[in-house]
Amino acid sequence: MNTLFKALSHPVRRRIIAMLRAGPLASGDIASAFDMSWPTITGHLNALKEAGLVSPEREGQTIRYRLEISAVEEAMAFLMDIVGTGEAAEVTPVAQKEPRR
Repeated sequence: MNTLFKALSHPVRRRIIAMLRAGPLASGDIASAFDMSWPTITGHLNALKEAGLVSPEREGQTIRYRLEISAVEEAMAFLMDIVGTGEAAEVTPVAQKEPRR
């Protein structure tokens, strides 16, 4: 889970995720959307891949990246549990101090 949130912490990676919501994209198409070097984009794609957020598919000499919804769903479920909107969320009463007199 730490790898997943670390991958999502960078704005470029979040933008790549947003791009992939529309469907798989070739690495060249992803790279062309940014004013960065190819190795930098490759590093971002590798971070997303290591976090399980994207998966590469080779088509001849082209590598296409696909969004892995299951990883995104896992992150969302975790966040929903934290804020108390998930099914597994439990409400734990907080002990209150007696007021001072």
